Amino acid sequence: MRLGIMSDVHGNRIALEAVIADGVQQGVDAWWVLGDLVAIGVEPVATLELLTNLPGARFVRGNTDRYVVTGARPSPHRADVERDPSLEGLFDAVEASFSWTRAHVERDWSPMLAVLPTSQRLVLDDGTRLLGVHASPGSDDGPGITPDIADAELEVLLQGSEADIVCGGHTHQATNRRVGGMQAVNLGSVSNPMTSDLRATYVVVDSDRHGHRVGHRRVAYDHDAVVERCARSDHPEAGYIASFQRGEHVRYGANRPGTPEFDS
Repeated sequence: MRLGIMSDVHGNRIALEAVIADGVQQGVDAWWVLGDLVAIGVEPVATLELLTNLPGARFVRGNTDRYVVTGARPSPHRADVERDPSLEGLFDAVEASFSWTRAHVERDWSPMLAVLPTSQRLVLDDGTRLLGVHASPGSDDGPGITPDIADAELEVLLQGSEADIVCGGHTHQATNRRVGGMQAVNLGSVSNPMTSDLRATYVVVDSDRHGHRVGHRRVAYDHDAVVERCARSDHPEAGYIASFQRGEHVRYGANRPGTPEFDS
């Protein structure tokens, strides 16, 4: 069995197409998508159409998926703006972005997004217990798996997993670590990169009755084409979304300690 696991697609169909094409080359026969499917991206419907047609597709809810369907929002909130009026522009931008996405998916896709589960579980062919979440077990937001979180904090974060491998996304930081007898894996992100390598990242889990292997992959895609689609979009935050593709949100080195060795 070869399972492809990705997260944080963020409505970037071009990056998603590249990941899927690489997965086909790797012999992936089923997929998990661990949240943040469409928000903060300009092609939400086209992205969902592609995702839901993947073989064996199973999904997890991300925090931005929850924002889209429930009307909840990340900070700053109205009370924050009342305390600090300088936050009003950011508040308005966040509201406009998530409202735009909701308007585009509401008719056909809200029912599917509204019932996304908070986790996926699978026992691999060799008996290894695999858990997929968005941020951490029991939460689609807050701290997540990163290369630099302290071992003690990571162990607390993964408490109650009842798994041998925990895979998550959310932080957009590819990670492969062992703590408390568990393997903690962050897939990185398909879109909206925050590390110095702007390629899409995902994971392939290869297993049979003799054992398993977790391999991270990096996939190049046409960032300029994404920027062009942003320019043609009526998304109110298209410029902000395009800025990820130009590397304007890089916060971390792509190969610092705690990051995995990549297969590509």
